This record gives sequence, structure tokens and C-alpha cells, in this order.
Amino acid sequence: MNSDAARLDIRCSIPRWIYYAIFTISGFSGLIYESIWSHYLKLFLGHAALAQSLVLIIFMGGMALGAWFASKFSHKLQSPILIYVIVEAVIGLGGIMFHGVFTNITELFYGSLLPAINIPWLGYTLKWVAASMLILPQSVLLGMTFPLMTAGIIRRYPDSPGGSIAMLYFTNSIGAALGVLTSGFLLISLVGLPGTILTAGLTNILLALFVWVVLKVDTDVQTKPLDTAEQNKEQLATAKLFLVAAAITGAASFIYEISWIRMLSLVLGSSTYAFELMLSAFITGLAFGGLWIKKRIDAIASPIAFLGNVQIIMGIFALLTIPLYVESFEWMAFIIRALSKNADGYLLF
Repeated sequence: MNSDAARLDIRCSIPRWIYYAIFTISGFSGLIYESIWSHYLKLFLGHAALAQSLVLIIFMGGMALGAWFASKFSHKLQSPILIYVIVEAVIGLGGIMFHGVFTNITELFYGSLLPAINIPWLGYTLKWVAASMLILPQSVLLGMTFPLMTAGIIRRYPDSPGGSIAMLYFTNSIGAALGVLTSGFLLISLVGLPGTILTAGLTNILLALFVWVVLKVDTDVQTKPLDTAEQNKEQLATAKLFLVAAAITGAASFIYEISWIRMLSLVLGSSTYAFELMLSAFITGLAFGGLWIKKRIDAIASPIAFLGNVQIIMGIFALLTIPLYVESFEWMAFIIRALSKNADGYLLF
């Protein structure tokens, strides 16, 4: 009997939800990094609030660079999801190595470099540069995952592209929100900082292996590069205006995020837990926004007008948080008075 004929063919058509589940896990591990980096850099810089701000800046800036870089070549790739596998694997390796690299850099700075520098501003500058470089490479790689997965999904399932992107956004974001909470409230207490970041790294490695197997099994993966030579110039001009709008609303959104971190730390009395709670609430909101728009986005008659209305509503709700925030101090004082000062009371708090 011919060996090829005897071989069992396990190739099949993979349902779309498998890729959504993959991207949920990717978001889960990605935001563990953001959460855990704030703890590491707090130890290195000696200031929790500044460490959290630096992590947000480098994390989002690095992701932006990664997404921009991926946008330059993703349409030319035969298999964007295969490149996604490689990126996930490299992210995982970086997570596994992070604690050792951090320990060595900390010993170098505080053991020999900083004591030898008599210029305070130079010492601070070197610390901030070193802290930024610790997390920038992985942040860039994390930013590449969304455009690569999006390109692969749109080719693999060309129907309702807007709904597919919105669902990817939802799954990745809801995974991220769970990752923040799991890191801040569970993993750190169980396995410490080294164990938490090792967990994220191993998750990325295992995820990369799983996606590689899925690619081998999936019979309908598209490997033909997209033809963009005939793109309409007017459409490109409109797209650039949307990019400007996205940049402005992104700046406003992360002003909210940083402000809410500082505000919640005053109410909750713990900047560490405020960071995790605010991030999870913020990202959960993003996730359910993506889920809500999923079934509507491909049927919207005027996306530009719709976007304008969303921006107005978002601004109004942001302003309404101010009087609610003032009242939150009274609510928190009532809760503290009402709860018993023991472990069960703290858990309920």
C-alpha cells in the first residue's frame, strides 16, 4: 500500500471562533506584561506613579510602533498568521528572560554605575532610558499581533470584515482585562513577580505552538498576498483623516486612563490595586464597545457621522465622571465604616 495513501489526513476547515479564542489568550498574556512591568519598574525607579505612567507610555508607544511597522508589510505577506506565530514565540522568550535581565541591570545600576556618577540628572536619565529599553522591544512586538491577526482573519474569512475586526478587538480586550486582574490579584500573591512574568512567557510560547498546529491543519488559510496596487487615491485621503482622528481620540483616551489611575488611588488608598482595577475597567469597556459594534458596523450608512456622535457622547460621559468621583469618597468612607477590620472584610472591600 502506498504510504501517502495510508497516511491519515487530519486537515480540516477551522471555525472562526478558534482564532478568536487564540486572540483572547494573546490579550490575557499581553496585559499581564503591562501589569507586572509596573511592579518591576516601581522597584527600579523607586516611584510607583512614575513607573505606572512610564509603563503606559512605553507600552502604548511601542504597540503603536509595532502596529505601524506591521502595516507596512502585512499586505505583502503570504501568511500573516505564520508571522504572528513567530512574533508570539519571541514575545514569550522575552517574558521568560525578563526577570534575569532585570536583575542584572538593577545590580549594574545600583551596585556600580549610579554610585560612580556624581551628576544627579545624568543618573536619573540613564535609569529612565534603561527602564524604557527593558519593556520597549516586547511592546513593539505586542503591537504587531493585532494587525497580523487581523490581516490573516480577513483573508481567511472575507465576509463581514468590519464585524471580524470588532470581534477580534473584543476577544483580545476581554482577555486583556482578565489578564490584568489575574496578575494583580492572584498570580503575584501565588508565585511572585518572577513566576507571574514566567507564566505570561510560557503562555505565549504554548500559544505560538498551538497556532502553528492550527495553520498546519486549516485547509482554507489564504497564502496569497493582497494586491494593493489599484487602491483609490480618494479612499486613501479619507483614510488619512481617520488616522488623524484616531490619534486625537487616542490621546484623549489615555489622558483619561492616567488621570483615572491617580484619581482612583486617592479613593482606594492603594496605587497598586488602583492601577489593576482601572486598567481592567478601562479595557473591559473597550471590549464591550467592540462587541456592541460588531453586528452593526458593516451596516452603518455613514461611519464618519457615527464616529462623530460617539466622540460627543464619550466627552459627555467623561465630564459626568467628575461629580461621581467627588461622591465616591463618601461611598468609600461608608464602606470602610461598615466592614469589619479583618481578612473577610478586606476580601469584601
